[in-house]
Amino acid sequence: MPNGTIEHANLTVTNPERSAELLKRMLGWEERWRGQSALGGDTVHIGLPGNGAAYIALYTNDDVRADKGRRYAKGQPLNHVGLLVDDLDGAEKIVNAAGLSPFGHDDYEPGRRFYFFDWDGIEFEIVSYAHTAGENA
Repeated sequence: MPNGTIEHANLTVTNPERSAELLKRMLGWEERWRGQSALGGDTVHIGLPGNGAAYIALYTNDDVRADKGRRYAKGQPLNHVGLLVDDLDGAEKIVNAAGLSPFGHDDYEPGRRFYFFDWDGIEFEIVSYAHTAGENA
């Protein structure tokens, strides 16, 4: 049976540069590529440094850019994108500094987490499996 992993997700956003900057700051990722999409519009790829896999493509076009009020209903077409960090508190500070509102803080196996909606209504779950101070490893 084949083995696999997620290689990328492609999200439509009104401002790829703004979304890319948030991901770079929060995750320590880097811009891997940017250019015109084969279907028209523009795409920015943000992913793990030095890694050929695991990235998020941020896509836009003129129609999307013009729709400043664009918001997706939760669960349509997806519930959320889960991102793993090693410093949950630091990630939350970056989300707050971007003017976004974390919610749904919780701590259950296998880790701590919070959620936030980006500027386009895309929900992200930020999770950390790092042990908190005072816990035994």
